Amino acid sequence: MEFPQIDPVAIALGPLQVHWYGLMYLIGFVGGWCLLIWRAGRPDSGWTRDQVSDLVFYVALGVILGGRVGYVLFYNFGKFLDDPLWLFAIWTGGMSFHGGALGVLFAFWLLARKFGKRYFSVADFAVPVVPIGLGAGRFGNFINGELWGRPSDAPWAMVFPSDPMGVARHPSQLYEFFLEGIVLFLVLWLYSARPRPAGAVTGLFGVGYGLSRTFVEFFREPDAHLGYLAGGWLTMGMLLSIPMIVIGAAMIAWAYKHDDRPLKRG
Repeated sequence: MEFPQIDPVAIALGPLQVHWYGLMYLIGFVGGWCLLIWRAGRPDSGWTRDQVSDLVFYVALGVILGGRVGYVLFYNFGKFLDDPLWLFAIWTGGMSFHGGALGVLFAFWLLARKFGKRYFSVADFAVPVVPIGLGAGRFGNFINGELWGRPSDAPWAMVFPSDPMGVARHPSQLYEFFLEGIVLFLVLWLYSARPRPAGAVTGLFGVGYGLSRTFVEFFREPDAHLGYLAGGWLTMGMLLSIPMIVIGAAMIAWAYKHDDRPLKRG
C-alpha cells in the first residue's frame, strides 16, 4: 500500500508557510483550551476563563521546552555532549513525549503555586484534554511520513517515501493516533466527568498512556541510532513508558485509599 502523498505545507502565503505538523500542535492546544473553558463554566468548577488561558500557556511552554530537553537527554545525549548548542536547534526536529510530560508536570506545579490550588486540582483538571494534543501530533507525524513502524505484510502496511529500505511498514503513527488520542481521550473525559479522588485522573492518564505506548512500540521502528536496548525487543519508548504504568496504578490506589471527601461518588 502506497503512502498517500500529502504536502507537509498546509498553507502557503508567499514566503509564509504553515506546516501541517505545526498546525497539529495548534489544533491540540486550541481544542484543549475550548474543552477546558467549557468545563470551567460548570457550577463549582473552581476555575475561571483567565486561569484556563494561563494553564494552556504554561502547558504549551512545558510541552515545547520539556519535549526538546527530553529528546536530547533520552534519545541523543551523545550528540548533545559533542555540540551543547544543538539543544536549542529546535528547527532540526526532535521532540520527546516523556520529556514534554515532565515539562507539563512542572508547569502544573507552577500554576498550583500561582493560583493557590492543590497540585492535583490542577493536574486532574488538565490531563483529560492532553490526548487531543497527542493524537494531533501523531497525525502530524503520519502526514510528514516520519516515525514509521516495523516491516509488515499486513494489508494496510505502507511504503513511506522517507524509508531508505522502501519496504511496507506498519503505519504506527495511526495506531498511536487512535490509542493515545481517541481512546485515551474518551476514557479520561468520561472518567473525569464525575468527581474523583485527588490524583486518580492523573494516575489513570499514566496507566492509559503507558499501556498504549508500550503496545505500539511492538509495531514501531526503534530510533536508528538507539535500536533495541535488550533482548531484541525492548525499546527506549518502552523503558520510559512502563514506569508510567506502575506509577499511575500506584497513584490511583493511593488516591482512593486517601480519599477524604465527605461524599464519595463512583
